[in-house]
Amino acid sequence: MNDHVSMVLRQWAAERPDLDVSPVAVVGRLSRVARRFDEQLAATFAKHGLDAASFDVLATLRRSGKPYTLSPKDLTASSMVTSSAIAQRLNRLEEQGYVVRSPSSVDRRGKQVTLTDAGRAAVDAALPDHVSTEHRLLAALDENEREALAALLAKLDT
Repeated sequence: MNDHVSMVLRQWAAERPDLDVSPVAVVGRLSRVARRFDEQLAATFAKHGLDAASFDVLATLRRSGKPYTLSPKDLTASSMVTSSAIAQRLNRLEEQGYVVRSPSSVDRRGKQVTLTDAGRAAVDAALPDHVSTEHRLLAALDENEREALAALLAKLDT
């Protein structure tokens, strides 16, 4: 391989031969790939007036099934948005008319977040483009390579 990370590894081998920098081969490439993927996905979401976090919240509600309602706690646990960002994200999505918050029917102190028809339309419009972008980003890998990579990454995500 002759990519940027390979150059970094060669440089470290020359400057610090006493140090095992082999993790850079994986971590460095993961970081670079993640950054490139995030940029491409952001461009896709922007075409739909969304950002990654907004899409994630809407998609989480959408895939939860009818009535497309979750508590903020469950929404945070099921999405890739941090708990510190969820309230701000929900405020924005509520202003856009994509979600509504209402008192919980189970716990009067709690809230429920429900996907509106406009929110469902927004996520349903963006989802095919999102998946298409992901297919394009993974086009260099065949199906077996994708499955192997997914399994290896799952081992690191525990």
